[in-house]
Amino acid sequence: MVEKAKRTPAAAKRVAKSPVKRRSPLRFEPEPATGPAAWITRESGPLQAARNSLRAGTGSLSRGAIAGMLALSLLFGAGGGAAATILLLDGLSGGDITTQIRQTLVSEQSAIVAVAEQVSPAIVTLEVTTADGDGIGSGVIYSADGWIVTNKHVVEDETSIVVHLKDGRDFVGTVYGVDTLTDLAIVKIDAAGLPTATLGRSGGIKVGQTAIAIGSPLGVYTNSVTAGIVSALGRDITTESGSINGLIQTDAAINPGNSGGALVDSSGAVIGINTAISTEGAGIGFAIPIDIARPILEQALAGIPLSRPWIGVRYTALDLRIAKENNLSVSAGAWIIADGTTSPIIAGSPAEAAGLKSGDIITAVNETSIDEAHPLQDLLVQYSPGTTITLTVLRDGSYITITVELGIRPRE
Repeated sequence: MVEKAKRTPAAAKRVAKSPVKRRSPLRFEPEPATGPAAWITRESGPLQAARNSLRAGTGSLSRGAIAGMLALSLLFGAGGGAAATILLLDGLSGGDITTQIRQTLVSEQSAIVAVAEQVSPAIVTLEVTTADGDGIGSGVIYSADGWIVTNKHVVEDETSIVVHLKDGRDFVGTVYGVDTLTDLAIVKIDAAGLPTATLGRSGGIKVGQTAIAIGSPLGVYTNSVTAGIVSALGRDITTESGSINGLIQTDAAINPGNSGGALVDSSGAVIGINTAISTEGAGIGFAIPIDIARPILEQALAGIPLSRPWIGVRYTALDLRIAKENNLSVSAGAWIIADGTTSPIIAGSPAEAAGLKSGDIITAVNETSIDEAHPLQDLLVQYSPGTTITLTVLRDGSYITITVELGIRPRE
């Protein structure tokens, strides 16, 4: 199950749970979905199955309260994978093989050590005070003049923020803005010449590649480093506060307090911001891809309010099963369809102004096809509100193009 963490007294560290139910395929482009927790599962492939069968051996806290103790946990985080896994292969022996395995392990371990040394100075601990108590989360410095990205649930309802750097310095932080699309927020401190993390590109990551999580688990063990792999891509989860789509799933150990910390690749580039864990099992954590975060990071640097593009439709992400069950001629795209009596076209939205209709299937944005790896939301976030885009739409068996001027996504 995936739930959002709550700030609870340290003496009561139990996390509320709710049953997990099958997720409706309906997605809400204009606003987070509400309702039962659920998942859209996608195959990780044979490599993941092999890893599971061959594995040898098989994880913001408050100083008074857990700063959003995540059951999402919104991470505040999850238990998880081993930094290195040794595979025992029957029938294989010999010095050459042993040497090769040892060299591989040493190489992997050396990469993790190098990443830890490179990135850790840019990972901060956020001590957040609210009317309900104090909490702890993590953050990533992405600009030397004091810009920090963290989770929205870490800093929501804050009355004060103290930012602790690895080198022992402390700064007062202020919330510059919060994201209207994901669980992200930007915090600013008055400083210069700070260590920064290198932002990578999440669009090119692969299932099975190394993933390293850095943060402050339990609010005590600052700048902790854990390693695992990218377990899956494009995960959609629902928490008590809404849905978050397109996440990176990892088995790198993430725990309460890791919220807002970095998920990095073997080169030390940030590929995601840790945000949630499953409370139903160890080794299932989630991070917001850095490509999704990048637009609001750049907006903060430019000194403009944080905003996300919006067309104003509710839709179902098509796949082969849904297409077959509904006798549709395409198996990829965003199918604009009503949820019960609720119209899929939001009144007063750019979609309504552009003439989109219920039953339309959006198959491409500016000639980039929509598919499992490139859902509608991911294609839209690369554009700023006010940008005019062209949608390829399948309507009544024929393809048409519709021009839409992107609006500003409303707050929840």
